[in-house]
Amino acid sequence: MTHDAAQPATPERDDDNAAEPDALEPERRAWRLDASAHGQRVDKLLAALAGEFSRSHLQGVIAQGHVTLDGRVVSAASRRVKAGQTLQVTLWPTAQALAFRPEPMALAIRHEDEHLLVLDKPAGLVVHPAAGNWSGTLLNGLLAHHAGAAALPRAGIVHRLDKDTSGLMVVAKSLPAMTALVRAIAAREVQRVYHALAHGVPTWRELRIEAPIGRDPQVRTRMAVVASGKPARTDVLCLARGRTAVGLQCTLHSGRTHQIRVHLSARGHPLVGDSLYGGRAEWGLLRQGLHAHRLALAHPIGGQWLAFTSEPPADLAAAWHAALHT
Repeated sequence: MTHDAAQPATPERDDDNAAEPDALEPERRAWRLDASAHGQRVDKLLAALAGEFSRSHLQGVIAQGHVTLDGRVVSAASRRVKAGQTLQVTLWPTAQALAFRPEPMALAIRHEDEHLLVLDKPAGLVVHPAAGNWSGTLLNGLLAHHAGAAALPRAGIVHRLDKDTSGLMVVAKSLPAMTALVRAIAAREVQRVYHALAHGVPTWRELRIEAPIGRDPQVRTRMAVVASGKPARTDVLCLARGRTAVGLQCTLHSGRTHQIRVHLSARGHPLVGDSLYGGRAEWGLLRQGLHAHRLALAHPIGGQWLAFTSEPPADLAAAWHAALHT
């Protein structure tokens, strides 16, 4: 049956919810069903009436006892409805729906103008909402920081750092700037240099790693060097050697997911603290030893050259010293 045919004759709302409901409060919707709805499964009908929710999500709502027919709880998603009945559902916003809410947070801003901002991201801060992290992300903070973020895709985020990677990021504040930044990153015109603390002591001083990166066919939560992956290049320079570790400078020439972590692990030098790619937690470092140290780019609107450096946070600085200078 088509969506239009599934429409009831008279939508109703509880008086308590006549005003715009708060996003954190449940919303109750009710309909008096007409002949076009007669004989339909209740889950299929709800999916037509509340189209912003998936049918599987609504089946869960039914299973939780939040759907009634004529005031009686519907216990089965396959229940057939009758014309003249009143169908009511109580809906809570999904985690995804709540993800794009402003949440004030302290941002370590290094530069800001009407078109962009450069910030120093702390380790532990998720950049963009995803499963398991639907709030408390940088995106939430950007939505609270300036009103224009709500009108931009991903609140102006044009590249990401992993949750446990610290350091410099650039974020767009206007659509023209976002378009220009995306193009500049794709054209490799934005310089991104990282400092990394890795296991092992290489014999080389400089290394260019060109190896395609894609989803690990054995462990789907990881990336890996695979022939079918996307081209990726990382230039690596040794900054300091210890007895069992090395301090590296890594320059990105592409921006694949986990690129530095994957490339170094594939060469036998996993990052200290990076358990996903074979690194061990040592010298007090409990997250991957990776910091976005330098960011340089032409301003996307004005064209002036902008360059920033960031010193590593205390945990990485202490581990770096312990591993390489003691």
